[in-house]
Amino acid sequence: MAVFAGKSVLVTGGSRGIGRGIALRFAELGAAKVAISYLRNDSAAEETGAEIRERGAEAQLLRGNVGVPEKAVALLDEAGPLDVLVSNAATGVIRPALELEERHWDWTMNANARALLTLTRHAAPQMQPGSAILALTSQGSQRVLEGYVLVGTSKAALEALVRYLAVELAPRDIRVNAVSAGLVDTGALVHFPNREAMIDWYTARTPAGRLVEPQDVAEVVCFLASPAAGMIRGQTVVVDGGYSVLA
Repeated sequence: MAVFAGKSVLVTGGSRGIGRGIALRFAELGAAKVAISYLRNDSAAEETGAEIRERGAEAQLLRGNVGVPEKAVALLDEAGPLDVLVSNAATGVIRPALELEERHWDWTMNANARALLTLTRHAAPQMQPGSAILALTSQGSQRVLEGYVLVGTSKAALEALVRYLAVELAPRDIRVNAVSAGLVDTGALVHFPNREAMIDWYTARTPAGRLVEPQDVAEVVCFLASPAAGMIRGQTVVVDGGYSVLA
């Protein structure tokens, strides 16, 4: 089904994990061009690019750090006008608050929160009515997770920014929403010292009986980017198999 026929999409952090799943799903749904940005892993980007092409879309591979404003703008210039912008790239320092340094704050906040503002400021003026901007967040924005103080704070800022952008861009008919994924077993988990315990805990406690997979998140992102979600704005949609509803 060519929901996004003729559309141009950019997924930041789109070479691996959840971002890769999102990029591939847009290609499957008929997007004409799917651009992915990535930080340094050329081989992963090339593999994802090949998979995008196999699904019938033009693939554009953009290397750069979206947490640095001038590099984010350069990526947008190279990508050209967009119909869908997905701000997925994320990073951060996983440490207790008292072990953090000032530079850790800047690195995490710039990549996870400011990047959305930078990308939106420069992409939105070129977007047509009916376009969509999506941001990926996590439950650490609302819940306290071990060592997650900086990333959780950056995601809380991201969700607030989504609400403000949704209202400001509504007169242009550009929809802005966020998707909050439950635990997904991607490469990002290797930075958590308690990775195995987290996987076991979330799997056992999730009513759906399994962890969230990248495809689960991709389906919701693509729905929110579609015309069917025209009246959903400024929301953070949780995709966690029911984990967060339990007491």
